[in-house]
Amino acid sequence: MTNPTAAMLVIGDEILSGRTREANAYHLAGRLGKLGIDLREIRVVPDDHDVIVDALNALRAAHTHVFTSGGIGPTHDDITADAVADAFGVGIDVRDDARALLQAAVGHTRTLTPEHLRMARIPHGAELIDNPLSGAPGISIGNVHVMAGVPAIFVAMLDAVLPSLESGRPVLSRELRFEVGEGRIAAPLRDLAAEMPDLSIGSYPFHSGSVYGTNIVVRGTDADRIDQAIERLEAIRRSHG
Repeated sequence: MTNPTAAMLVIGDEILSGRTREANAYHLAGRLGKLGIDLREIRVVPDDHDVIVDALNALRAAHTHVFTSGGIGPTHDDITADAVADAFGVGIDVRDDARALLQAAVGHTRTLTPEHLRMARIPHGAELIDNPLSGAPGISIGNVHVMAGVPAIFVAMLDAVLPSLESGRPVLSRELRFEVGEGRIAAPLRDLAAEMPDLSIGSYPFHSGSVYGTNIVVRGTDADRIDQAIERLEAIRRSHG
């Protein structure tokens, strides 16, 4: 059985400008691998409505699941919800259940401001993603899951979304250290990768003290096949030590 696939769309000028360090993709990749959902693509786009719409439509057509982060806050540049509505061709309005969540978060003695209500605007037909940290919900519509850019909130929203998603066979991983450079083992690695196309065999050079070496990482869904690949790699290491 082929695992479902996923893509991530990171939205925000602050990421592209270097103002903010992106952390959510790293967390998402680890979580999806354990569930057997293959993260195949990560895109970063600016706070530009048309660019977001085009990227969303391309990604949701190509993958089983799409996750977005960023652009669902209260300010003028938080335009993700509107872009999602346009991508799906639906309207968007303040929704009573989202309003209630925000009211509970700020306290019932306070009046919701227009900025609060901006975060309660939900595309028609979407489901809400729980946000236990600040109240402002995320959005699921079709195969797209729209979440906050703040890492702690992103993690909390992901916790709410993942149990309901179609998943597959968990991706397993093993690593072997070679204390020689990549060039010394490139040819046998290429042959091994060609012989075992069902596995991902990655080569990652490192420098530690006086050692220039290479870590080889084998990933796949079949533990026996990974063990076979590691045995072959150990033989390559002995012959190229």
